[in-house]
Amino acid sequence: MARNATGSGGGTGDGTGPGSGAAVPERLLAEATRLFAEHGYDRTSVQEIVAAAGVTKGALYHYFGSKDDLLHEIYGRVLRLQTARLDAIAARATDVRDRLAEAAADVVVTSIENLDDTKIFFRSMHQLSPEKQRAVRAERRRYHETFRSLIEEGQRDGHFRAELRPDLVVDFFFGSVHHLGTWYRADGPLSARQVATEFSDLLLHSVRRP
Repeated sequence: MARNATGSGGGTGDGTGPGSGAAVPERLLAEATRLFAEHGYDRTSVQEIVAAAGVTKGALYHYFGSKDDLLHEIYGRVLRLQTARLDAIAARATDVRDRLAEAAADVVVTSIENLDDTKIFFRSMHQLSPEKQRAVRAERRRYHETFRSLIEEGQRDGHFRAELRPDLVVDFFFGSVHHLGTWYRADGPLSARQVATEFSDLLLHSVRRP
Protein backbone atom coordinates (compact mmCIF):
# COMPACT_ATOMS: atom_id res chain seq x y z
CA MET A 1 0.00 0.00 0.00
CA ALA A 2 1.09 3.59 -0.40
CA ARG A 3 3.28 4.88 2.36
CA ASN A 4 3.29 8.53 3.40
CA ALA A 5 1.16 9.27 0.38
CA THR A 6 0.30 12.72 1.68
CA GLY A 7 3.82 13.56 2.71
CA SER A 8 5.47 16.76 1.55
CA GLY A 9 8.64 17.23 -0.44
CA GLY A 10 12.28 17.01 0.44
CA GLY A 11 14.39 13.90 0.83
CA THR A 12 12.50 11.74 -1.65
CA GLY A 13 15.23 11.64 -4.24
CA ASP A 14 12.84 12.58 -7.02
CA GLY A 15 14.92 15.52 -8.19
CA THR A 16 11.98 17.88 -8.27
CA GLY A 17 12.86 19.92 -5.22
CA PRO A 18 11.17 20.67 -1.90
CA GLY A 19 7.42 21.00 -1.81
CA SER A 20 6.75 18.71 -4.76
CA GLY A 21 6.75 15.36 -2.95
CA ALA A 22 2.97 15.28 -2.53
CA ALA A 23 2.56 14.79 -6.29
CA VAL A 24 5.05 11.94 -6.58
CA PRO A 25 2.75 9.07 -5.48
CA GLU A 26 0.05 10.25 -7.88
CA ARG A 27 2.53 10.45 -10.77
CA LEU A 28 3.86 6.99 -10.00
CA LEU A 29 0.38 5.50 -9.79
CA ALA A 30 -0.74 7.22 -13.00
CA GLU A 31 2.25 6.00 -14.98
CA ALA A 32 2.13 2.52 -13.47
CA THR A 33 -1.56 2.27 -14.40
CA ARG A 34 -0.85 3.37 -17.97
CA LEU A 35 2.11 1.03 -18.42
CA PHE A 36 0.38 -1.96 -16.80
CA ALA A 37 -2.62 -1.36 -19.11
CA GLU A 38 -0.42 -1.10 -22.22
CA HIS A 39 2.15 -3.82 -21.56
CA GLY A 40 0.88 -5.91 -18.66
CA TYR A 41 2.03 -5.96 -15.06
CA ASP A 42 4.66 -8.66 -15.49
CA ARG A 43 6.17 -7.01 -18.59
CA THR A 44 6.56 -3.58 -16.98
CA SER A 45 9.76 -2.89 -15.06
CA VAL A 46 10.28 -0.58 -12.12
CA GLN A 47 12.77 1.36 -14.24
CA GLU A 48 10.12 2.01 -16.90
CA ILE A 49 7.70 3.28 -14.26
CA VAL A 50 10.14 5.70 -12.63
CA ALA A 51 11.40 6.93 -16.01
CA ALA A 52 7.86 7.66 -17.16
CA ALA A 53 7.04 9.41 -13.87
CA GLY A 54 10.27 11.44 -13.99
CA VAL A 55 11.52 10.23 -10.60
CA THR A 56 14.23 7.92 -9.30
CA LYS A 57 13.88 4.41 -7.93
CA GLY A 58 14.62 5.90 -4.52
CA ALA A 59 11.50 8.04 -4.82
CA LEU A 60 9.38 5.02 -5.71
CA TYR A 61 10.67 2.99 -2.77
CA HIS A 62 10.09 5.97 -0.47
CA TYR A 63 6.36 5.78 -1.15
CA PHE A 64 5.88 2.15 -2.21
CA GLY A 65 7.75 -0.86 -0.96
CA SER A 66 7.67 -2.77 -4.26
CA LYS A 67 6.02 -3.02 -7.66
CA ASP A 68 3.24 -5.15 -6.23
CA ASP A 69 2.55 -2.40 -3.70
CA LEU A 70 1.78 -0.19 -6.70
CA LEU A 71 -0.60 -2.82 -8.09
CA HIS A 72 -2.25 -3.18 -4.69
CA GLU A 73 -2.73 0.58 -4.37
CA ILE A 74 -4.08 0.99 -7.92
CA TYR A 75 -7.10 -1.08 -6.94
CA GLY A 76 -7.06 -0.16 -3.26
CA ARG A 77 -7.75 3.51 -3.91
CA VAL A 78 -10.79 2.62 -6.06
CA LEU A 79 -12.13 0.20 -3.46
CA ARG A 80 -11.68 2.77 -0.67
CA LEU A 81 -13.61 5.34 -2.70
CA GLN A 82 -16.42 2.89 -3.43
CA THR A 83 -16.59 1.72 0.19
CA ALA A 84 -16.80 5.26 1.56
CA ARG A 85 -19.58 6.12 -0.89
CA LEU A 86 -21.52 2.93 -0.17
CA ASP A 87 -21.23 3.44 3.59
CA ALA A 88 -22.66 6.96 3.20
CA ILE A 89 -25.54 5.73 1.02
CA ALA A 90 -26.38 2.79 3.31
CA ALA A 91 -26.46 5.04 6.40
CA ARG A 92 -29.15 7.37 5.06
CA ALA A 93 -32.61 7.30 6.62
CA THR A 94 -34.37 6.91 3.28
CA ASP A 95 -36.36 4.17 1.57
CA VAL A 96 -34.18 1.10 1.15
CA ARG A 97 -35.29 0.79 -2.47
CA ASP A 98 -33.85 4.21 -3.21
CA ARG A 99 -30.62 3.40 -1.35
CA LEU A 100 -30.13 0.12 -3.20
CA ALA A 101 -30.78 1.83 -6.54
CA GLU A 102 -28.28 4.55 -5.73
CA ALA A 103 -25.68 2.08 -4.46
CA ALA A 104 -26.01 -0.04 -7.60
CA ALA A 105 -25.67 2.97 -9.89
CA ASP A 106 -22.74 4.36 -7.91
CA VAL A 107 -20.60 1.23 -8.16
CA VAL A 108 -21.18 1.13 -11.92
CA VAL A 109 -20.21 4.77 -12.42
CA THR A 110 -17.13 4.58 -10.20
CA SER A 111 -16.05 1.33 -11.86
CA ILE A 112 -16.32 2.87 -15.33
CA GLU A 113 -14.55 6.04 -14.22
CA ASN A 114 -11.66 3.86 -12.99
CA LEU A 115 -11.91 1.12 -15.60
CA ASP A 116 -8.18 0.80 -16.30
CA ASP A 117 -7.49 0.41 -12.58
CA THR A 118 -10.00 -2.38 -12.10
CA LYS A 119 -9.10 -4.17 -15.36
CA ILE A 120 -5.41 -4.17 -14.46
CA PHE A 121 -6.06 -5.41 -10.98
CA PHE A 122 -8.35 -8.31 -11.85
CA ARG A 123 -6.00 -9.35 -14.63
CA SER A 124 -2.94 -9.29 -12.34
CA MET A 125 -4.26 -9.93 -8.82
CA HIS A 126 -2.80 -13.44 -8.80
CA GLN A 127 0.67 -11.89 -8.91
CA LEU A 128 0.24 -10.17 -5.55
CA SER A 129 1.68 -11.78 -2.46
CA PRO A 130 -0.73 -14.15 -0.65
CA GLU A 131 -0.94 -11.66 2.23
CA LYS A 132 -2.02 -8.82 -0.07
CA GLN A 133 -4.51 -11.08 -1.86
CA ARG A 134 -6.11 -11.94 1.48
CA ALA A 135 -6.25 -8.26 2.44
CA VAL A 136 -7.98 -7.31 -0.81
CA ARG A 137 -10.48 -10.15 -0.51
CA ALA A 138 -11.32 -9.03 3.03
CA GLU A 139 -11.86 -5.44 1.88
CA ARG A 140 -14.05 -6.55 -1.02
CA ARG A 141 -16.00 -8.89 1.27
CA ARG A 142 -16.79 -5.99 3.60
CA TYR A 143 -18.07 -3.95 0.66
CA HIS A 144 -20.25 -6.82 -0.57
CA GLU A 145 -21.61 -7.42 2.94
CA THR A 146 -22.73 -3.80 3.21
CA PHE A 147 -24.38 -4.05 -0.21
CA ARG A 148 -26.03 -7.33 0.78
CA SER A 149 -27.38 -5.74 3.97
CA LEU A 150 -29.49 -3.40 1.85
CA ILE A 151 -31.12 -6.38 0.13
CA GLU A 152 -31.73 -8.06 3.48
CA GLU A 153 -33.25 -4.88 4.88
CA GLY A 154 -35.59 -4.66 1.90
CA GLN A 155 -36.64 -8.27 2.47
CA ARG A 156 -37.39 -7.60 6.14
CA ASP A 157 -39.45 -4.53 5.17
CA GLY A 158 -41.44 -6.55 2.65
CA HIS A 159 -40.19 -4.59 -0.39
CA PHE A 160 -38.01 -7.33 -1.87
CA ARG A 161 -38.79 -10.95 -2.68
CA ALA A 162 -38.33 -13.04 0.47
CA GLU A 163 -37.34 -16.21 -1.41
CA LEU A 164 -34.20 -14.68 -2.91
CA ARG A 165 -30.78 -15.51 -1.48
CA PRO A 166 -29.10 -12.12 -0.91
CA ASP A 167 -25.60 -13.56 -1.37
CA LEU A 168 -26.52 -14.87 -4.83
CA VAL A 169 -28.10 -11.56 -5.77
CA VAL A 170 -24.85 -9.79 -4.84
CA ASP A 171 -22.72 -12.31 -6.74
CA PHE A 172 -24.93 -12.03 -9.83
CA PHE A 173 -24.93 -8.23 -9.82
CA PHE A 174 -21.20 -7.82 -9.22
CA GLY A 175 -20.41 -10.43 -11.85
CA SER A 176 -21.99 -8.02 -14.34
CA VAL A 177 -20.14 -5.03 -12.87
CA HIS A 178 -16.77 -6.80 -13.08
CA HIS A 179 -17.55 -7.71 -16.69
CA LEU A 180 -17.73 -4.02 -17.68
CA GLY A 181 -14.03 -3.99 -18.47
CA THR A 182 -14.52 -6.48 -21.31
CA TRP A 183 -17.01 -4.41 -23.30
CA TYR A 184 -17.45 -0.82 -22.11
CA ARG A 185 -15.78 1.89 -24.19
CA ALA A 186 -15.70 5.56 -23.30
CA ASP A 187 -16.31 6.46 -26.97
CA GLY A 188 -19.19 4.01 -27.25
CA PRO A 189 -22.91 4.82 -27.52
CA LEU A 190 -23.64 4.71 -23.77
CA SER A 191 -22.39 7.04 -21.05
CA ALA A 192 -21.37 5.74 -17.63
CA ARG A 193 -24.55 7.20 -16.16
CA GLN A 194 -26.76 5.50 -18.77
CA VAL A 195 -25.20 2.12 -18.07
CA ALA A 196 -25.51 2.74 -14.33
CA THR A 197 -29.20 3.58 -14.62
CA GLU A 198 -29.95 0.44 -16.63
CA PHE A 199 -27.93 -1.83 -14.30
CA SER A 200 -29.67 -0.30 -11.29
CA ASP A 201 -33.11 -0.71 -12.86
CA LEU A 202 -32.39 -4.35 -13.73
CA LEU A 203 -31.32 -5.08 -10.16
CA LEU A 204 -34.33 -3.39 -8.60
CA HIS A 205 -36.76 -5.12 -10.95
CA SER A 206 -35.21 -8.50 -10.17
CA VAL A 207 -35.54 -8.15 -6.38
CA ARG A 208 -38.76 -6.16 -6.05
CA ARG A 209 -41.89 -8.01 -4.94
CA PRO A 210 -44.49 -8.25 -7.73
